[in-house]
This record gives sequence, C-alpha cells and structure tokens, in this order.
Amino acid sequence: MSLSDRRKVLSGLAALGLLAGCGFRPVYGNGGTGRALRGAIRADDPVTRADFHFVSSFEDLIGRPDAARFALAYTIEQEEIGGGDLQNFGDTRIQLFGRLRYTVTDLATGAVRAEGEVRGNTAYSTTGTQLATLTAAEDAELRLMRMLAESLVTRLYTEPGLAQADPAT
Repeated sequence: MSLSDRRKVLSGLAALGLLAGCGFRPVYGNGGTGRALRGAIRADDPVTRADFHFVSSFEDLIGRPDAARFALAYTIEQEEIGGGDLQNFGDTRIQLFGRLRYTVTDLATGAVRAEGEVRGNTAYSTTGTQLATLTAAEDAELRLMRMLAESLVTRLYTEPGLAQADPAT
C-alpha cells in the first residue's frame, strides 16, 4: 500500500468519526427518519392523472399510510416549452417542467410541520407518430411525477423535527 493510499484510508476513517460525533445516523437505520416516517404521511386524494401518478410514486417511496400522523396537502403545476422547431413541422422536442408546493400538517395538533416546494423537469420527442408522441408525453409526465415525489421524500427525510414527532422513537 502506497503512502497516498494510506492517507485516503486514514482520512476516510477520520471522516466517519466526525460524522458519528455530529449525530449522523442513516435514514433507514434504527431511529432514522426513513423508518419514523414510513406509513406516517397521508397525501391528499388525487384529482388529476398527474396527481394520481404523484401519490402512487410518493406511497411507493414512503409507504401507504397505515397509522398516519401527518397530512400532506399539495398542488402540482406543469408547463410545457417546445424546442427544436422545424419549418412546416413544429417543435420536435418538448420540455416538461413541474413544480410541487406542499404542506405537511400534524394531524393531532393541526400544526404545520413542513412546507415548501420542489421542482423537476424532463423532456420528450415529438418526431414519431401521433401515438408515439402521445405515449412519450404520458411517460414524461409519469417520470416528472416520480422525480417530484423523490425530491419531496428526500426533503421530508431531512426536515428538522419531523421524525422526532414520532411517539415510538
């Protein structure tokens, strides 16, 4: 083992020691936020197809609410912007932008525990047949809702005080 390899190993071990000293613990470890929030958040009922895809992705990530302690209210906004304009054909590429505004409320007290917004974007091609373009647009919307759900879950895992509201921890 060369001297530079030893330094990397020793600096990695030192970094682990620092993380342990600052209260770092894995999200899915014992007492982690991931376990504390699993099945604890009930999202508002979906109204649109985008809402349905978002709620489905959110529940895949955080679990279906069995003993919900929190309510998730959300609004989703989408915007399409064309690009790659061809003469006599139109846009060949569509970018789909999404914004999710959310509020997490404690069901027991009615207090707002977290609020904010997450954003994402994706794109699809319009150069195929009409059916291929429609399918690509639906797939892009599904991908965008999955991105928004993943961003929201990551944000909730790092929200201070949200997991500490769990009486079991």
